Amino acid sequence: MSGRARLLVLAALLVTACSDFLTPGRGETSFSRIQSEVFDARCVSCHSAGDQGARESGLILTRGRAFDALVGVRSRQATARAEGLQLVMPGSPDSSFLLHKLYWEPGHHASDYGTLMPLGGEPLSVGKVEYIRRWIASGASRGGDSIDTGLLADSVPQSLVPFVAPAPPMKGVQLHVERFNVAPQFERELFVYRRLENAAPIYVNRVDISMRANSHHFVIYSFQPDIPSTIVPPFDVIRDIRRPDGSLDFLAIRPMEFHIFFGGSMTAMTSWQLPPGVALRLPAGSALDLNAHYVNRTDAQLSGEVYANLFAVDSADVTHVAQSLFLSNTSLVLPPGQRTTLSKTFTFSQDVRLFSLSSHMHERGERFVIRINGGPRSGEIVFETNSWSSPDIVNFAVPIELRAGEGLRSEITWNNTTSNTIRFGLTSQDEMGIIYGYYWCVATCGANPVSIMAGDR
Repeated sequence: MSGRARLLVLAALLVTACSDFLTPGRGETSFSRIQSEVFDARCVSCHSAGDQGARESGLILTRGRAFDALVGVRSRQATARAEGLQLVMPGSPDSSFLLHKLYWEPGHHASDYGTLMPLGGEPLSVGKVEYIRRWIASGASRGGDSIDTGLLADSVPQSLVPFVAPAPPMKGVQLHVERFNVAPQFERELFVYRRLENAAPIYVNRVDISMRANSHHFVIYSFQPDIPSTIVPPFDVIRDIRRPDGSLDFLAIRPMEFHIFFGGSMTAMTSWQLPPGVALRLPAGSALDLNAHYVNRTDAQLSGEVYANLFAVDSADVTHVAQSLFLSNTSLVLPPGQRTTLSKTFTFSQDVRLFSLSSHMHERGERFVIRINGGPRSGEIVFETNSWSSPDIVNFAVPIELRAGEGLRSEITWNNTTSNTIRFGLTSQDEMGIIYGYYWCVATCGANPVSIMAGDR
């Protein structure tokens, strides 16, 4: 065969191979269909390398990476991790965090798994979710194409309960962030400082939160007593932390540095109950700072709105008044151009019961871990997050028992990409590492139930 003939045969083979590759449906698998129909279409706008959604969740869903990022991988979300869920557990849809995040229908979620996905628009259709469920149930393989593809073409929407304002509590306070607009292709995060108008102390032992769809989170804060008067925000004024161009408004952010965590949720409908006989005390004349964060990934305007019901009990029914944790590592020295992990130990001087944990760090914070220090559970991780902007809020159904001499240890990793050394401070150019949470003392709390131990590194 001549050289020209060999070239013609080779060209023919290449054309045949390419036409086979391009033939619709040829070589498709169930997973590749999920990649095309779901991840590429609805997820990669947030879950791509470098995007905030990927940094916070640790989940990248782009082609070539999604399968390994999902299948057999332990969930980072606090509740899901405690329940032993994987992002995708082959053969077990009920133990697959991905599927729980895609179910928007009421009554599905027995646990608080955080914000439903995809965030910022309509939920996936019933058919698409069922296709993913069957893929997981069949073993979640990379290959194989045995699932009915008609499910992917299904457009029947999931049944959603219309948002209805909840009735205020018979005893307590209802807080409300009135309906507000979220511009197309925009994230709107705002604060509003509300008076409670309470003439006497309120003892809160339950918090119910109701939010319109597409909320990223809602958090309630009080302020530290030493907040400068010049920083205390005005009442009933919306403070947007993002300008219309997406840049941050640091004047709106500044009061955040003096926040004390009160409660919150990343789930549209949630109820948080304190242990029997335990309540948070709000003194007479209290005010709370309300933080709502909504995401809009559509080309139409969306609406946000939040209600929070604080249910009160009589003081005579309160055995333990909950105390707030504010455990800060102020000895931060973060060299330029590198990652730094620092630890700090905090020890209780008397027996306590810890029932809630969260964290606070600034935008260079990559990972925040809290471990028990001392006692039979020493070293156990009880809190972990990769999000500086919206960390998990972990409420323990069974409070953690810590005896005098035992405590908590923070282990925080920052990535200082600047050319300057960064230290602890109040501005966005500084950093922080604070454990938030709530506990009660088994006996009456002393003047200083928490002390700081040596051991920074």
